[in-house]
Amino acid sequence: MVKIRLTRSGSKKRPFYRIVAADSRSPRDGKFLEILGFYDPRKNPHVLEVKKDRVQDWIDKGAQPSVRVEKLILSLN
Repeated sequence: MVKIRLTRSGSKKRPFYRIVAADSRSPRDGKFLEILGFYDPRKNPHVLEVKKDRVQDWIDKGAQPSVRVEKLILSLN
Protein backbone atom coordinates (compact mmCIF):
# COMPACT_ATOMS: atom_id res chain seq x y z
CA MET A 1 0.00 0.00 0.00
CA VAL A 2 1.22 3.49 -0.82
CA LYS A 3 1.13 6.15 1.90
CA ILE A 4 1.51 9.91 1.58
CA ARG A 5 3.58 10.90 4.60
CA LEU A 6 6.30 13.16 5.98
CA THR A 7 10.01 12.35 5.91
CA ARG A 8 12.25 14.27 8.25
CA SER A 9 15.41 15.97 7.10
CA GLY A 10 17.41 18.81 8.52
CA SER A 11 19.82 18.72 11.42
CA LYS A 12 19.28 18.11 15.10
CA LYS A 13 16.61 20.44 16.55
CA ARG A 14 16.08 22.01 13.10
CA PRO A 15 13.40 19.88 11.45
CA PHE A 16 12.43 20.15 7.82
CA TYR A 17 9.94 17.75 6.27
CA ARG A 18 9.26 16.50 2.76
CA ILE A 19 5.84 15.24 1.80
CA VAL A 20 6.38 12.02 -0.14
CA ALA A 21 4.54 9.07 -1.60
CA ALA A 22 6.15 5.93 -0.18
CA ASP A 23 5.47 2.24 0.27
CA SER A 24 4.01 1.68 3.73
CA ARG A 25 6.66 -0.98 4.47
CA SER A 26 9.63 1.36 3.92
CA PRO A 27 11.11 3.26 6.90
CA ARG A 28 10.15 6.88 7.60
CA ASP A 29 13.29 8.37 6.06
CA GLY A 30 13.85 5.54 3.59
CA LYS A 31 13.00 4.91 -0.02
CA PHE A 32 10.10 6.88 -1.53
CA LEU A 33 8.33 6.98 -4.87
CA GLU A 34 7.88 10.73 -5.41
CA ILE A 35 8.38 14.04 -3.59
CA LEU A 36 5.05 15.86 -3.42
CA GLY A 37 6.02 18.96 -1.47
CA PHE A 38 7.68 20.21 1.70
CA TYR A 39 6.84 21.62 5.12
CA ASP A 40 9.06 23.91 7.20
CA PRO A 41 7.64 24.37 10.71
CA ARG A 42 10.48 26.65 11.86
CA LYS A 43 9.49 29.66 9.75
CA ASN A 44 6.95 32.09 11.12
CA PRO A 45 4.36 31.54 9.67
CA HIS A 46 5.27 27.98 8.70
CA VAL A 47 5.97 27.27 5.03
CA LEU A 48 3.95 24.58 3.27
CA GLU A 49 4.22 23.88 -0.44
CA VAL A 50 2.34 20.98 -2.00
CA LYS A 51 1.85 19.80 -5.58
CA LYS A 52 -1.93 19.45 -5.23
CA ASP A 53 -2.43 17.81 -8.63
CA ARG A 54 0.15 15.10 -7.89
CA VAL A 55 -1.28 14.47 -4.40
CA GLN A 56 -4.76 14.09 -5.87
CA ASP A 57 -3.41 11.76 -8.55
CA TRP A 58 -1.85 9.50 -5.88
CA ILE A 59 -5.05 9.52 -3.81
CA ASP A 60 -7.04 8.57 -6.93
CA LYS A 61 -4.66 5.62 -7.39
CA GLY A 62 -5.41 4.44 -3.84
CA ALA A 63 -2.71 6.09 -1.72
CA GLN A 64 -3.65 6.85 1.90
CA PRO A 65 -2.44 10.16 3.43
CA SER A 66 -1.20 10.04 7.00
CA VAL A 67 -3.15 11.92 9.67
CA ARG A 68 -0.61 14.77 9.81
CA VAL A 69 -0.39 15.15 6.03
CA GLU A 70 -4.17 15.18 5.76
CA LYS A 71 -4.34 18.02 8.32
CA LEU A 72 -1.63 19.97 6.47
CA ILE A 73 -3.39 19.60 3.13
CA LEU A 74 -6.71 20.71 4.64
CA SER A 75 -4.99 23.80 6.10
CA LEU A 76 -4.22 24.93 2.53
CA ASN A 77 -7.90 25.32 1.68
